[in-house]
Parts: sequence; structure tokens; C-alpha cells
Amino acid sequence: MGVPTSKLQQLTIFTTLLTGGGVSTMYYLMQKKFAESDYHKLALQKLEACTVAMESLGAPPLKVHNIHLTDRDNRMDQQTAQIKIPVTGSKTGGYLYTTSIRDHKTNSWSVKMAVLRLKEGQTINLMNAPSPVWADYTD
Repeated sequence: MGVPTSKLQQLTIFTTLLTGGGVSTMYYLMQKKFAESDYHKLALQKLEACTVAMESLGAPPLKVHNIHLTDRDNRMDQQTAQIKIPVTGSKTGGYLYTTSIRDHKTNSWSVKMAVLRLKEGQTINLMNAPSPVWADYTD
């Protein structure tokens, strides 16, 4: 005698829910790990330090979104982290493209490239950020 269809349906639903919960937990933990990483934090500090970029976004408030795990622009290994961070402000949004290198002697990360690309197409190099217009007028 076989297993009743209702039992198989219950087992299928249970397995689906368990698998979905596991995948969701893994996704959340991976995003949390990226957000807590030094290379992620340093990149956001570069963005927040650039008044031109922050004004262009309409920040603060600055909203930092989860990186897309399947995006080919996101590559990490033991020595290099190249990530594309989605960000938005009250005016517009864009992507913060960064490359960081880890010094194997000190085990610390440093940002080598940080560029903000806005949805409208404007690109702001955060490593050589332009000064705000009002900074040109000094007494």
C-alpha cells in the first residue's frame, strides 16, 4: 500500500517552506556580512565625505540598499573587493562602484577607487571629488 497523496502534499509543502526559509536566512546573513565589512564601510565613508555627491543624491537621508549577489560587478577575494552598492537619496539614486585592496601586512582595507554613477548618467569620482560651487567663493 502506498503513501496517501495528502501526506505527500504535506511533505512537499513542509520541504518547500524549510528550503525557502534556509535560502532567505542565508541571503540575509550574506548581506549582513557585506554591510559589516570594512571595504563596504570605507566606501560609504568616501561617499558621505563628498558633499557634491551627497547633494546630487539629495542626502541626507542616504539609503543604502543590498548589493545584488548575482551582479558580475561584485567580486571579492582575500585581497581585493570590487563592489557595486545601490544608494538613493531624496532626489535620485545610483550606484557606488568601489575597489578596495587589503594590505596583507596590516590586514586592513583601503579604498583605491570610488565612483558614484547617478541614474541620470552623471559620474562623480569620489577620490578626486569636485569642490562644491560655494567653496569657490572665499573672502
